[in-house]
Amino acid sequence: MRSLMSSAVLSVSITVVSAAALALPLAAPAGAATSAARVSAAGVPGSTQSLRLTPLASSDRSSVATVVGLPQRSVTTFSLVGVVWDDPKAALDGSAQVRTRPVGSSTWTGWQNIEIHNDDHAADPGTAEADAPTVHGSTAPLWVGPSNGVQLRVQQHKPTSARATVTPLPHGLHLDLVDPGPDPAPQSAADAPAAGSAARASSEANAGLAPLGATRIPALRKEATEKALNDATKTTPAPGTMGTAHTTGFKASFIGPRPDIITRKGWGADESIREGSFLYTDTVKAAFIHHTATGNNYTCAQVPSLLRGIYRYHVKSNGWRDIGYNFAIDKCGTIYEGRAGGVAKPVMGAHTLGFNTDTTGIAVLGTFSTADPPKAVTDALTDLTAWKLGLTGANPGGKATLTSGGGNRYPKGSKVSLDVISGHRDGFATECPGARLYSELGAIRTASALAQGR
Repeated sequence: MRSLMSSAVLSVSITVVSAAALALPLAAPAGAATSAARVSAAGVPGSTQSLRLTPLASSDRSSVATVVGLPQRSVTTFSLVGVVWDDPKAALDGSAQVRTRPVGSSTWTGWQNIEIHNDDHAADPGTAEADAPTVHGSTAPLWVGPSNGVQLRVQQHKPTSARATVTPLPHGLHLDLVDPGPDPAPQSAADAPAAGSAARASSEANAGLAPLGATRIPALRKEATEKALNDATKTTPAPGTMGTAHTTGFKASFIGPRPDIITRKGWGADESIREGSFLYTDTVKAAFIHHTATGNNYTCAQVPSLLRGIYRYHVKSNGWRDIGYNFAIDKCGTIYEGRAGGVAKPVMGAHTLGFNTDTTGIAVLGTFSTADPPKAVTDALTDLTAWKLGLTGANPGGKATLTSGGGNRYPKGSKVSLDVISGHRDGFATECPGARLYSELGAIRTASALAQGR
């Protein structure tokens, strides 16, 4: 499934996970690690260490629950962690906690919880991406920053009077430690991607918005945005565009100014590790808002690294064709291009299981269950939805009828009326996008519609 295209940018020595290593039993020797090539022949920045989990003694003598993990140990530098297992349909019915040692320090962090409920961010059931043999079960990734020491414990839920039957831990549990690699060196306009390369295809998908090889798609005033959209609708739509998807009574004036967007090249995406082709849906009727549950302990200067870590985790650990989200927004309000295929096009993502068709997924980097999203985040969500939804005439304050692709809230084939700007939990029973961010969606809908001129 993977298209491993050559890259002539950098040549580095890296350690990575092999596909065969994902089916190893819990009884493997303590601390065993796996390594084999899963990158392009030229060698690209970034790596994944995979450490198999082994049984640990429980400190609770009354507990009969299984505890597995890793004793405290030194490892090659990494910045993002996640627990992965063989079967994507198997649930981790328990808890996962990690401690790390930052690079340059002898002090270990306290225990941090890893969000174990991650199957709700995925391709729709029955699709080629969901059924690919590379797909695995996993927790959400957690950003810990550059570290070279790790300790992990994964505990099965204890039996209780209400939980007489305890679900065994999934088979093949291992910890993936992701090194996103260094930020790319600054490049000039003359450093355009090579003809025929995956990097060139990714950049060309944004043709008309920015020059080939651009690291940023510049903002446009509302008048210029309206003109660009009017001009586009006068021509025959090309495959992967939304020119035929405008609703009855559509007006180009019902669109917000195009915001500034950092391209995939801008955050240093290694285009050789994703699926080579682009996947499109027919239109964009709605936007689902997410949080990444990667924690809030990152600086905005680290965001390119954080995105490369999530991207590598989604592709190499989860086994998806590309990063799952269509867009990402950091806590400083910067907007980033997510899944490749063009920011103005209806790219099919893997963000809301059951509702990836005719929608776009916007992930705020962080965890907002108890932390309030900064104003810069809500402002960026307003700006992005006003523009992106305006491309198809969708009213941010309105409703959209979507067809469920299958999930735990709506059976497959159900026709569901949802807010045009919905939270992940509206389409799937999940905590995402966190209670504090979810509570802001009403105000974002109002502001986004106003920005469109409604």
